[in-house]
Amino acid sequence: MTSRTTLLPAPDRVDFGRTVWTWRRAGTALRVDRRSVLVCAALAVVLAALAVLTLGTGSLSFTPAQVLSALFDPDADSRARLVVVNWRLPRLLFAIVCGAALAISGALFQSLTKNPLGSPDVIGFASGSYAGASVVMLLLGTADYLAVASGSLIGGALTAFLVYLLAYRNGLAPFRLVIVGIAVGAFLSSLTSMMLLSVSPQQAMLAATWGAGSLSGLGFEQLRATAVAFVVLLICSAAVVRPLVHLELGDDAAVALGIRAQRARLAATLVGVALTALVTAAVGPISFIALAAPQIAQRLTRASTTVRIVPAALTGAVILVGADFVAQRVDLPVGVVTVCVGGAYLAWLLARRYTGRRA
Repeated sequence: MTSRTTLLPAPDRVDFGRTVWTWRRAGTALRVDRRSVLVCAALAVVLAALAVLTLGTGSLSFTPAQVLSALFDPDADSRARLVVVNWRLPRLLFAIVCGAALAISGALFQSLTKNPLGSPDVIGFASGSYAGASVVMLLLGTADYLAVASGSLIGGALTAFLVYLLAYRNGLAPFRLVIVGIAVGAFLSSLTSMMLLSVSPQQAMLAATWGAGSLSGLGFEQLRATAVAFVVLLICSAAVVRPLVHLELGDDAAVALGIRAQRARLAATLVGVALTALVTAAVGPISFIALAAPQIAQRLTRASTTVRIVPAALTGAVILVGADFVAQRVDLPVGVVTVCVGGAYLAWLLARRYTGRRA
């Protein structure tokens, strides 16, 4: 019997030498891949280190001890608490939440399309959210945070509905979803560019700055609503993971296991679009996190599927926190940094697939 199928002889025990850890209690068993647990723990440590570094550096610098004291000690230095907790902590938490949300969305879509390029920013759903926000800012003439966020959410939802409607032909084929999504995204990007060219330079600059994706100027007030929505969507993501894993085996195998293929694809699409629209509504479009994070997490865990939401979420959070750390030092929106890094990653991924096919 292989190590991956060995069950523990007694309840409430776990063999930490096995490839798969199995907890058994009260007639139930929980099987966890050891490498995934270790990778998640390592990513959590890296994320914590980046968080302390981000909170402690800047125009005013603090030691790690001062940062931890400001976070957990109410009697800490008032200046340190003001800078670390009131000014820097909301931006850090936004980076963690948005990075995790984009990574989960990318994992869902890459599993749906069975393609490492099938992320929501490549398919075009992020373009729909940006177009919706641009309509609010440029045509309605308001830059109110709630109004722009609402426009972004509505734009993302309408784009998802349009793509699903155009791609559905007696079922939702993954390849057709990618092609239709790219086409709709290109159309919406052109529409947004046309709106930018038809307004005053001041309005165009406002929309373009928002469209670069930035974590600046955000506080706990905006974070609360975003965090609550993210927790709800995280629960929904966990609910659609199992059907997606079965769908990766093929529709026939999934149906034999009791999975309703089209319903599962629709649910995963809605959750993935909602996660992307949530981030775009909160901080603007941030590219390539959804593309790169699930692939990096899959390579770290050596998993057979991209739809491992915990490793992907931690990877996305680490990437975005790191990118924002760089963005603050070079005084650029974080979306510009992720585009620079992500463009190089996309070129490498395309080259790798091309040479792999030739081989």
